[in-house]
Amino acid sequence: MASMGVSGGNGVINPQNDVTSASQDDPKQDLNQVINSIQKTLGLLHQLYLNVSSFNTGLQLPLLQRINSLVLELDNMVKLSEKCNIQVPVEVLNLIDDGKNPDGFTKDVINSCIAKNQITKGKTDAFKGLRRHLLEELDQAFPDEADSFREIRAASAVEAKRLAQAQSSLPNGDVKVKAEQ
Repeated sequence: MASMGVSGGNGVINPQNDVTSASQDDPKQDLNQVINSIQKTLGLLHQLYLNVSSFNTGLQLPLLQRINSLVLELDNMVKLSEKCNIQVPVEVLNLIDDGKNPDGFTKDVINSCIAKNQITKGKTDAFKGLRRHLLEELDQAFPDEADSFREIRAASAVEAKRLAQAQSSLPNGDVKVKAEQ
């Protein structure tokens, strides 16, 4: 992990901009560096608040040092964040702006997916019932044709399964990727 700073006297952090020491291709490491920088910035803001709330002229130099440390850490945070490619939905930002918990967005998305899944399951079940009903009607009206239809359908299913296995495809049409060993 990149070294962001060394603690100096009186709680002052002397930043060391070592942004390039991290792995260039590890997005998780980049994100962790940004998170650490955010935490350091929050600590600096808290220290700055303490200095400002009990300010007197004798504390002017530590106050200026903390302001400089904050500026340097914010600059470091910007440099680190340029390596991160995170996309946040606008709805989440709006929830945060409104003072609401962004976990509500995740909950709403999951509930929406569950509802859509139930609707799709209902439609699928309805089509299965319709197919079953049509096959029963076909059996009654045209018994010979119904048997030949079943034979053609079974042969077609076997062929489709053989093709799927030959292509190593998944049921949803995606192709399986064999792990390198």
